[in-house]
Amino acid sequence: MAEPMKIRATLQGDVADVRILMLHPMETGQRKDAKGEIVPLHFIQSVVVTHNGKTVLDAQWSQAVSRNPFLGLRVKGAKAGDKVSVTWVDNQGEKRTDEVTVAAAS
Repeated sequence: MAEPMKIRATLQGDVADVRILMLHPMETGQRKDAKGEIVPLHFIQSVVVTHNGKTVLDAQWSQAVSRNPFLGLRVKGAKAGDKVSVTWVDNQGEKRTDEVTVAAAS
């Protein structure tokens, strides 16, 4: 099972500032291991972010994205207590979903 994502959603007025750190190796298929063998492709293909069940981001990625990708976005119309959910699926069929509650700015 993949490591949990680190997600932070902070309210700024009526906009949620969402920051996501996805822990994933994001292998390009071009790197060699210690034995000189090519490390197989292993990368996130699809990322979906929802706000209270409504899709606000649907992205398709490739192996060109770096290891442990960071994603930041702003969601209009958010309120404290709203739910933001992030789901990714990689090219090996692994899937991870994590959710966070929008927090009021401190």
